[in-house]
Amino acid sequence: MLTKIRDFFERNIGGAPQPGRHPIELATAALLVEVMRIDADTTEAERAAVLAAVRGKFGLAQAEADTLIALAEEEMRQATDYYQFTSLINRDFTPEQKERVLELMWRVAYADGAIGAHEQHLMRKIAALLHMPDSAYIAAKLRARDAAAG
Repeated sequence: MLTKIRDFFERNIGGAPQPGRHPIELATAALLVEVMRIDADTTEAERAAVLAAVRGKFGLAQAEADTLIALAEEEMRQATDYYQFTSLINRDFTPEQKERVLELMWRVAYADGAIGAHEQHLMRKIAALLHMPDSAYIAAKLRARDAAAG
């Protein structure tokens, strides 16, 4: 698995990740994918929201984003917790960038038109792991809700 990740980043982003750690792009994509797969039904709208978030956040082409999402899905299938992803985000992102990640996650959650209990729980858990104040959590949620409605 690490070889696939290294190959992806060498081909598409211009540098191999450090061995033994997840690159920040993969960590972010993994959290977005988890929102998509947390409820039993993954919709095309959710998949499109993940793709748009990854492409917009990292400026990736379609094929690069598809590859990153596939790697993120594999990472989430093998993950035992979220800390391995949130610790990288905490280390590398500013509070504003972390809030933006949470907003993108909310956009994925809102993509299918309903927020389920599992999605709500996941969002609270990730916000806590990212050490986000309630005001930032709520602001990210409201921006995502407004974007979904408009």
